Amino acid sequence: MSDKNYLTSDEIASYTVDTGIKKVNKKYCIQFLLGILAGVFIAFAAQGSNASAYGLWSKPETYGLGKAMAGALFGTGLMMVLIAGADLFTGNTLIIMAVLEKKVKLKDMFINWTLVYLGNFVGSLLIAYMIVKSGQLHMGGNMLAGTTIKIASYKVSLSFTNALFLGIMCNWLVCIAVWLAYSAKDITGKILGIFFPIWLFITSGFEHSIANMYYIPAGILAKSNPHYAEASHLSDEALNALNWKSFIINNLFPVTLGNIIGGAIFVGFVYWFIYVRKNNKTQKSSI
Repeated sequence: MSDKNYLTSDEIASYTVDTGIKKVNKKYCIQFLLGILAGVFIAFAAQGSNASAYGLWSKPETYGLGKAMAGALFGTGLMMVLIAGADLFTGNTLIIMAVLEKKVKLKDMFINWTLVYLGNFVGSLLIAYMIVKSGQLHMGGNMLAGTTIKIASYKVSLSFTNALFLGIMCNWLVCIAVWLAYSAKDITGKILGIFFPIWLFITSGFEHSIANMYYIPAGILAKSNPHYAEASHLSDEALNALNWKSFIINNLFPVTLGNIIGGAIFVGFVYWFIYVRKNNKTQKSSI
């Protein structure tokens, strides 16, 4: 009997396939509710990371330290998703491994992605609304509000190509964090497995579609307060360009596409090809 407290790479691959099967077999209402919970958890992490670092971001010499501070807190969101129990669209791109194994229908994967994505959106919007209405953005003499608006403005100003590649690299790391969490058999191992890749992606400034469901709506809602808008020090043109249309077209669409590529192809397909397909061929040849 093995006493190791982790799974090897081929065991993680099998576990990921089994997890994908379980995810799509849940009732649709449960998939949606789990999506809402994940949206809430990621939004809490996004807001907490902003609140920890907005002062550091205000000065060029401490900007990098602020990114590192934000990254150190943001991983809490994925910890809550994977340990407390929720479903995050970006992590669910790994269901592709079960599809490649012909254990999940492509249609069922897309249904899961849709339900979870919509649930993530609802949960994120809920927290964005509550944060703005709670007055928490008054923090630092409205500096947190100004920073929230500036972050949202930056995100909707990205080119399609920039947003796509930032999305690919983001979910490559997020799915590696999920992969490492799956490898651990205890809570401490799961936390450590999640922490470092997420810290890396936030510090690097990559783009996460579900986190952006908090970051950008929070900025859009906040800019309606003239004191918050003034604290952002953005031009009227930049403020006007920050809206629901630019959120969806300029950011959410390309970042989501990038997240799918990063998770489903660069992690899911690659690890399926290396560990699962290879094992199947080996088993067939030995028969």
